[in-house]
Amino acid sequence: MAVRAVRGATQLEEDVRDHMLERVAEMVTDVMTSNGLEVDDFISVIFTATSDLVSEFPAYAARRLGFGDVPLICARELEIAGSMPRVVRMMAHVETDLPRADITHVYLHGAAALRSDLTRVRSVPDESADA
Repeated sequence: MAVRAVRGATQLEEDVRDHMLERVAEMVTDVMTSNGLEVDDFISVIFTATSDLVSEFPAYAARRLGFGDVPLICARELEIAGSMPRVVRMMAHVETDLPRADITHVYLHGAAALRSDLTRVRSVPDESADA
């Protein structure tokens, strides 16, 4: 079994604790579903959040999903001029039989615009972005 890294990102509409927990749980669950992963497949997860998100630790959403024995850490995303606001990103290290080229990275809501260059991406934009 190989160790692979899988990425995810989601954008929040507002910095509200319940909304943060919902969006991060959605992102983590979507990464798991898209790659056929179980909690036991995760080695560690790094979460970053933009500086405008302060209502909750993103890792807490993963803890609520059963990641109690998985090392998790939260960090602040770099503040780059013009970067997308209210974004939580994750990079998970997992054990999987999937080849690196078959890993599906997940970008949800406004964050779907972040990585249009990747070939194996499951992106789910907000409905309002389609209008």
